[in-house]
Amino acid sequence: MALTHTEKQEFLARPHVAALSVARSARGPLTVPIWYAYTPGDRPWITTLPASAKMRAITEAGRFTLMVDTVEPEVKYVSVEGPVADVQPSTGAQIADIAARYLSGDALEQYLVFAHEQLGEHVTVWLEPEHWLGALLG
Repeated sequence: MALTHTEKQEFLARPHVAALSVARSARGPLTVPIWYAYTPGDRPWITTLPASAKMRAITEAGRFTLMVDTVEPEVKYVSVEGPVADVQPSTGAQIADIAARYLSGDALEQYLVFAHEQLGEHVTVWLEPEHWLGALLG
């Protein structure tokens, strides 16, 4: 059963780990797990390292796809694809906001220290939603 646009947005707004896919020349698409943030009616966004394979592929392709799914309590998925809307250096608040969707307490604090001390500067990439897919499969 196809999901309505509102149902797709609400499902994407939950803190799933997304599969990010980016087309690459002469190879299959780059597909990796990634944390993301999304508020219905807004643009989904991710953070990544400026020199990462993800960022190089996104820069080259100019667009990417996020796909989230679940099998409990029901089999459901949503994907959203479109061009890059903006890329800016990440703020500390953005790094903390996205990490807090997935971690809490000591795990969150430890991750934030690790991200700051070991990973260094990030960029935030916003997706302009152009194409949505989604269905409840069972």
